[in-house]
Amino acid sequence: MDLLGELHPQALRIAALLRARGEKVAVADGATGGLIAATLLTVPGALDFFTGGGVVYSFRARDVLFALPREAYQGMRGASEDYALLQARAIRDNFHADWGLAESGSVGGSTHPSGAPAGRSVAALVGPDAAHTRLHETASDDRIANMAAFTRNALALLESTLAQ
Repeated sequence: MDLLGELHPQALRIAALLRARGEKVAVADGATGGLIAATLLTVPGALDFFTGGGVVYSFRARDVLFALPREAYQGMRGASEDYALLQARAIRDNFHADWGLAESGSVGGSTHPSGAPAGRSVAALVGPDAAHTRLHETASDDRIANMAAFTRNALALLESTLAQ
């Protein structure tokens, strides 16, 4: 499966929407492992609409990318709406973007630290006067298939919100 090739037309549409608005997005990939950012970077001249981001796969990465005190996460669990929204806001603010897109999920193949079931992902998008989440559950333990499904879900949330 050529996931980036499959998603490239969607990335082109997202790029056109962001460019038309004069806006930029920053991405916090979680269980997607960098696939959201990689998809957006298939578009030539991505610097016009993409400020950067990172893969949030450890507490250290979370601390560096979001620069939030540990107390900010108090009572939150990974793969939840509030956790993903917090990450989307933080990546947007820290990268001085108009939009922050974050994904938090459990891809399977191992036990998630927060106990989230395999195949559960929440994408969150925070922008000018907007905050949206989209839950996606595959009920599968197939790590690679889940990474692709979670990436599709996050990009669909971004595209549908920008197209409104």
